[in-house]
Amino acid sequence: MNWLTNVVRPKIRSILRRETPENLWIKCPDSGQLVFYKDVEANQFVIPGSNYHMRMGAVARLKSVFDNETWFDVALPEVTADPLKFRDERKYADRIKDARARTGLNDAIKVGYGKLEGAGVVIAVQDFDFMGGSLGMAAGEAIVRGLELAVEKNAPFIVFAASGGARMQEGILSLMQMPRTTVGVQMLREIKQPYIVVLTNPTTGGVTASYAMLGDVQIAEPGALIGFAGARVIEQTIREKLPEGFQRAEYLKDHGMVDMVVHRHDLRPTLARLCRLLTKSPAAETAAKPATPAIEPDDIDSGADTATAAPQA
Repeated sequence: MNWLTNVVRPKIRSILRRETPENLWIKCPDSGQLVFYKDVEANQFVIPGSNYHMRMGAVARLKSVFDNETWFDVALPEVTADPLKFRDERKYADRIKDARARTGLNDAIKVGYGKLEGAGVVIAVQDFDFMGGSLGMAAGEAIVRGLELAVEKNAPFIVFAASGGARMQEGILSLMQMPRTTVGVQMLREIKQPYIVVLTNPTTGGVTASYAMLGDVQIAEPGALIGFAGARVIEQTIREKLPEGFQRAEYLKDHGMVDMVVHRHDLRPTLARLCRLLTKSPAAETAAKPATPAIEPDDIDSGADTATAAPQA
């Protein structure tokens, strides 16, 4: 064995070689443009130039909406991780572990409580990176708990939906979350607080067939794919070619399925204005405010099933 060739040189090369992060550059799916990742991140994950809306993680989404990028995480009920002991090519339990390690989330939905232009709101965000944002028992519990907290606080509830549908690995237990979330929405309506849904790319399947299409106001991001069955399945069923842009946000707006298509940069003021309008609240003060936590810990009831009192940076 040549020690200089096989040991020393590789070590020197590894020291001198500059590692390049895999996500240093992002290729726009629409225009093919290569954009520096930090520029896209600073632009709320909208590609400059083409205005293509990339998927946005749950934490980044909450930061973009809450005052001072500060909120309190809502602790969610624990559920059985693998109720059916499901296995296909891999164990479902292993898929859950991998998704948790990759995203840092416990499941597909994260719920926060904080202030939006000075008014208390509860916001749930579906993260597509966690198993396609699929609706399982844990996600259903998250939506229901968020709605219950909104009822307790007499506050509006906002959902950012992004999902491929119900989680097949949980079978009928997943499908049961559709009526459960629908009942939760009705609870909020009984106290006459707004329920606002923001449909992001993609929102499909059982999520579309339940809480994602029950909003008092339906907002969609530009270009978002929204529907129940896929376009190819529909074409094969009806044996006809679908129109251009079918199931996209703009097409749905033109045909009355959504109320408005709003650019991501305009979402925060639009949501704040809708909450004020629907709750008949006065306009927020325009004076500058210090960067303090949006709410105090006492604003949330204590208890393991309610919330943590750790503001997010």
